[in-house]
Amino acid sequence: MDSTSTAIFITVQKLYYPLLCIMGIPANLVTFYLIFVRRCGMSDSAVVYLSCLAVVDSLYLVWVILLDLTLHFWLLQPFWHSSPWCEVLTFLQHGALYSSSWVVVVFTIERYVVLSSTAAVRPHPRVPRITCVAVVMLSHLASVPMAWINAPTPVNFTVDGANVTLPRCRYRDEAYSTALVWVTSVLSVGVPVVLLIIFNYLIGYHLSRASRLFSREEQRVMSGRTARSLVRRSILLLGTVSVAFVALSLPRFVTYCILRTVYNSPAFDRNDYGLPINVAGDLANMLQNLNSTTNFLLYCMVSCRFRLELLKLLRCRRPPGEHSSGLTNTTLGWGRVYTLPQPRNQPLGGPWVVVLTNLQHKQD
Repeated sequence: MDSTSTAIFITVQKLYYPLLCIMGIPANLVTFYLIFVRRCGMSDSAVVYLSCLAVVDSLYLVWVILLDLTLHFWLLQPFWHSSPWCEVLTFLQHGALYSSSWVVVVFTIERYVVLSSTAAVRPHPRVPRITCVAVVMLSHLASVPMAWINAPTPVNFTVDGANVTLPRCRYRDEAYSTALVWVTSVLSVGVPVVLLIIFNYLIGYHLSRASRLFSREEQRVMSGRTARSLVRRSILLLGTVSVAFVALSLPRFVTYCILRTVYNSPAFDRNDYGLPINVAGDLANMLQNLNSTTNFLLYCMVSCRFRLELLKLLRCRRPPGEHSSGLTNTTLGWGRVYTLPQPRNQPLGGPWVVVLTNLQHKQD
């Protein structure tokens, strides 16, 4: 890249990461509300896992995109370049990265186990919650050693023609730092990608095999709102999320392996965009960070119920299960009625119904 192309590429990143925060954080919060509160026709375990995924993706956007990359491009001296914020932020970033990857993996394995079981097994309601809590806690526990891979280091800068020395949160060029980063890359991207490919293939194979056992009429009868149909709906969502995770995370893993093997030298300048590997590495970073903001769009694409609940939310309609204190509109086989609360001047009974023709009370 020449100097003009380099300036354009840096400007694109300066605008790209703030836009990810502006769009991604509200989108993940809306996703959490729609799935956790309105449920969107999902099974109980799918509600828990996908809600947890929305939360950890929001944390990733805050720790990595907002506080790290956005401030890096817009501020000369972000607060996290000093101790102890350098170490703390590194720990939080890797904890969110681990959590986001392994929640998807665990949910995929759980869907395969439920789908492949001969009986209509529904996991205990506490199991998904306990699993999500365990995944998040273990992810942050595994990220504790990452707090020591970076340290504030004095660096000379030229600001407005004057030389200044400012601390920078820099990578420690030590053997244990390189080993930890390799282990983290494999456990946060490499192993999850392999497991997602394997279990999604097994899920697809199982669905394909099961579809050949029944006629079209039998499949039509079984496609109602049953426990197995809820599992299949959640598998459709999960498959979409898994494909997006693999497609957006794998380039980052490949470019990192190249940087840590072919270009692993103290003299190598990571900011030299004249080298194609640096450009490819930053583009791969942009794709991986995009993964934390795409689930909202993916759910809108593949889930009719999610789109329906989103439209209801935008129109300020109440979710199912919330009842107003006034008239409740219902529809019976013979006409339209309105169910009223218990009248004060009537004995206990009911339901009390108002007929639209003469608006007289009658007890059903």
